[in-house]
Amino acid sequence: MLVDDDESLHVLMRRIVEDAGYAFCAAFDGEEGLALLADEKPDLLLLDVMMPGMNGFDVCRRMREEGRRIPIVFLSAKGDIVDKSIGFKAGGDDYVVKPFSPDELLLRIEAHLRRHKDDLAFAKAVNREGSSTTGDLEVFFNQYEARLHGRKVDLTAKEFEILALLAANPGQVFTRQQIFAHIWGEDSEVDESSITVFMRKIREKIEENPSQPKYLLTVWRVGYKFAERC
Repeated sequence: MLVDDDESLHVLMRRIVEDAGYAFCAAFDGEEGLALLADEKPDLLLLDVMMPGMNGFDVCRRMREEGRRIPIVFLSAKGDIVDKSIGFKAGGDDYVVKPFSPDELLLRIEAHLRRHKDDLAFAKAVNREGSSTTGDLEVFFNQYEARLHGRKVDLTAKEFEILALLAANPGQVFTRQQIFAHIWGEDSEVDESSITVFMRKIREKIEENPSQPKYLLTVWRVGYKFAERC
């Protein structure tokens, strides 16, 4: 699915993705796109950043708030984005800069669809009961929700996915590279150093004392693990 206000891009995109064997649908603005999502249930969204009315970041935030987990790839002209972190914090998965190579775009689409399929399989397998409880922290995998002392924790989609990966495997150490590959995929342009930033933000939300964590533990010079018990 494409959401972009450029009619010529709709024509180009339809040809590219349909020639590659995919079904295609499209909307011209954010509100129309959100309405179409419920009807079409696409497997991946290509989302323009700069649109009249609701911009791409707002559409992405709304989707993640509604619990939609499909891959979101932002499309942007070179001068559109001052800080890509805005899009990643909103819940986006990747960026493609206009003008783009059709071959590169298709490779990214295939990579994200493959990883999303793997993530769905992972989500079913991480815990037979669909949740994990350690101390006062509960992680509900299928609901994309974490609760601390019974209250919902305000996590972004990516923050939750990192927490869920570790919570599903308590005591197992994950390197930054492993976390990065699972959450973003090896083809993403996200910097591995951002894992440290994400860990700090998650700790600020789930730890009583983020500087002395009891849930998300650092294994010096290796990576991170989730505490087996608290």
